[in-house]
Amino acid sequence: MNSLLYDINLTYEKNYELGPVGLRKLKKPVIKKSKNKFRFLGFDVNLPFGIPAGPLLNSKFIKGAFDFGFSVATYKTVRADIFPCHPHPNILYVDSPKELHPQTNPRLNAVTQAPKNFSKINITNSFGVPSKEPKVWQKDVKKAKTYEKKGQLLVLSFMGTVKKNQTQEEFIEDFAKAAKLANQTHVKVLEANLSCPNIGNEGLVCYNLEATEKICRLLRKVIGKTPLILKVGYYKNKKDIEKIAEITEKYANAISCINTLQVEVVDKNGNQALPGPNRLKSGICGNSIKWAGLEMVEKLNQIRKAKKYKFKIIGVGGVIIANDYFQYRKAGADLVQSATGAMWNPYLAYEVWKKEYES
Repeated sequence: MNSLLYDINLTYEKNYELGPVGLRKLKKPVIKKSKNKFRFLGFDVNLPFGIPAGPLLNSKFIKGAFDFGFSVATYKTVRADIFPCHPHPNILYVDSPKELHPQTNPRLNAVTQAPKNFSKINITNSFGVPSKEPKVWQKDVKKAKTYEKKGQLLVLSFMGTVKKNQTQEEFIEDFAKAAKLANQTHVKVLEANLSCPNIGNEGLVCYNLEATEKICRLLRKVIGKTPLILKVGYYKNKKDIEKIAEITEKYANAISCINTLQVEVVDKNGNQALPGPNRLKSGICGNSIKWAGLEMVEKLNQIRKAKKYKFKIIGVGGVIIANDYFQYRKAGADLVQSATGAMWNPYLAYEVWKKEYES
């Protein structure tokens, strides 16, 4: 079973060139005008459901997402400079427990087949956040905007780039440079990908809350009033969640959580499954990380209510079937996004829409 949105058997470059070939063989779902009026960050959306940064490589993929009923489509994270993709393969199926906890399950085995029960699918995702040069992606984002119809919202994700012998200030300036370039496309909403490597390979940017606040303060100055989403990872410590909530309220408009959970991925012989340096550990997506996404949404919602914050919450992680969407909404998510689920089931938005209006 292969993904119909992104062909995992082809390279990133070939997927970028061809677009979502698998969708061309499918009949587009007919989604009627919504009965309810949903709004997100001041914009009407047909359904508070979409695809996060990751599977939507360029305008061809954005068009495919909108055509199949995903109301909010996030353009894959871009940078201020060209950046190569990790070597192929970039996606492997993995054998994961029902709930993946990196401390107790630090290593998973790659497998050759997807599970028979689709709702239990888990993959590893290792691209390295590749980016075309700005003049290429800026032009393509403007093209992607032409596919945005009534009730649909295009979001552009961006990040700073880690460089050799770089200071924290230089990294923050690069983040701001990427934000400025992204804002020049005039998309309605921007997303700062803080769930990416920090300087000195110290982990994720979002876990350095001091650096995160400095970045967000500068981003707000650079992009003006453009709505901003902060994409973060999973936090265990309640004080850290309270701090990222405070930062979001101060400088952004929404918070998206989570990205992936990182563990070692090995082949049947116990060797590193993904080729190349620094790829023993990679991000896990799918059913086994849903617990972490739901927990983050619930805790952020509790803080939001207690502090009377106004930021919106985007729930991501393990949204494979329609019922997962409803679990996130019940937990407090204003918007839900699915990467793995949408990649393997392009009709997921239609299935969510049917349940939303039939219930």
